[in-house]
Amino acid sequence: MKVLATRRYPGPAFDELSEVEVGPLSARREDVEAVIVANFGVGYDRIDLEACAARGVAVTNTPGVLDAATADLTFALILAVRRRVVEGDRLVRAGQWRGSWSEGFLGRDVTGSTLGIVGLGRIGSAVAHRARGFDLRVLYTQRRRVDTDLGEYHELDDLLRESDVVTIHAPRTPETEGLIDARRLALMCDGACIVNTARGEIVDEQALVRELSSGRLHAGLDVFAHEPNVPGELVGLPNVVLTPHIGSATVETRAAMTRLVVDNILAAERGEPLLTPVTPR
Repeated sequence: MKVLATRRYPGPAFDELSEVEVGPLSARREDVEAVIVANFGVGYDRIDLEACAARGVAVTNTPGVLDAATADLTFALILAVRRRVVEGDRLVRAGQWRGSWSEGFLGRDVTGSTLGIVGLGRIGSAVAHRARGFDLRVLYTQRRRVDTDLGEYHELDDLLRESDVVTIHAPRTPETEGLIDARRLALMCDGACIVNTARGEIVDEQALVRELSSGRLHAGLDVFAHEPNVPGELVGLPNVVLTPHIGSATVETRAAMTRLVVDNILAAERGEPLLTPVTPR
């Protein structure tokens, strides 16, 4: 079976594909007999599942293998923002550190604060597990309330009011796009932090820019509404830490994602059930 891929994916599993053509997939191909869209990532909001299903195109993704890496980055952003790590780094590099103490350079505690998780799925649950190590009070919200000891269920508005840190781990769907809008951002307490490693479209980006520009809120952002474009207003703000969509960007995790992509393709070649099929809701 010949495989068409947009790029060569990391990890040794990719070499198990016998015949691979790497390049853009936009041109019409007369030599394609069957199609499986093996998505390199867990989110599939940019794939038209209805159109794929109507044409008999199978779609897979890579759930599970990137939970830990994304949860780790979430906590990296929480710590960086609350303890002003990036600001401190810039201060030292600029030669502006004076004395043995950074007088007036105060962050906020992580230990003992309240963490609000929007979406307690695989990644949100992994974040909640890590929160125990920081003695955090954990609140969560999602469409369905679940019986769990990972956190206390709150409606979204109440969660936003009570949390020192809000972290987003919901998928992008028509229901969640723009979920955190200007009204809901205004519910967050002064000095609170919002972290997003999910999808930029879940937050009203311009409303968030206004809140961050005012200095009322802080943020750690790994995703944006129009990637790779980042609102210019955010670049110079000291109360924002920006990363280039690297939630799953570790050597080990990307290799595991490639392994799952390849295993789905090989299963299709053998006529076996796909490991992680995605179907329209």
